[in-house]
Amino acid sequence: MTQDQASGLRMINQQQNEKVKVIAVTGGKGGVGKTSVAINTAVALAEKGKRVMVLDADLGLANVDVMLGLRAERNLSHVLSGEAELDDIIVRGPKGIGIIPATSGTQSMVELSPAQHAGLIRAFSEMKTQFDVLIVDTAAGISDMVLSFSRASQDVLVVVCDEPTSITDAYALIKILSREHGVFRFKIVANMVRSLREGMELFAKLSKVTDRFLDVALELVATIPFDENLRKSVRKQKLIVEAFPKSPASIAYQGLANKVISWPVPQQPGGHLEFFVERLVQKPEYQEEGASE
Repeated sequence: MTQDQASGLRMINQQQNEKVKVIAVTGGKGGVGKTSVAINTAVALAEKGKRVMVLDADLGLANVDVMLGLRAERNLSHVLSGEAELDDIIVRGPKGIGIIPATSGTQSMVELSPAQHAGLIRAFSEMKTQFDVLIVDTAAGISDMVLSFSRASQDVLVVVCDEPTSITDAYALIKILSREHGVFRFKIVANMVRSLREGMELFAKLSKVTDRFLDVALELVATIPFDENLRKSVRKQKLIVEAFPKSPASIAYQGLANKVISWPVPQQPGGHLEFFVERLVQKPEYQEEGASE
């Protein structure tokens, strides 16, 4: 069954004639501004002509559509129940970005069965909507689902802020992804910093501990400054890149979007959307391995 679904996913790439760049945005803990980084970067990419899809992968506590002031009539639970297809639930956000909404307060979405994973794969394989970049906004923490999404993406953006718990949790996430899932390259976003220097110092703190204990490569790809306009944009239920395009944080997001565009899309199978989705169906196997340790 998995092979059949994988064949369908190979077809989606043939239909699009392009590779899809898949980026996981994660952070280890909540409150670091992960979702804000994900959707502001998505809109900045859209402004540069990229077709962007955002998958709200916090399957039990959706917040992307809420943050944008959008109302999603249907979500991933309707796809898994067979009531809708993925193309039917896409909500359009600022600059035309597509959003695949999750559900909120549904425990069953956090613990998907193998059959439900297969259903999700089938849904992706049958998507007609075309896009260049898929940004996956993961849940907080280091749950199996977060690890599954992160290890299956081409690039992992780890969002950190200058708090001890943020650095500790980011390190824990990097540790488990590198030691247990073969992810060795991480792109770091220093968020809500008061200066470029503070962002570099924050990166140095994280690098110091990873260099000492882990065999990984970290790259600081963005320092997003603390910006008073952020609160104003939240009150307007708009993104800062949309409401205040000339503000310091917006300029930083534009810079991050330029970097994302420059990142190569791998040519091997791991660079396909099919890889991202195929890895999801392996989650039950991973759980069994974890249970036996």
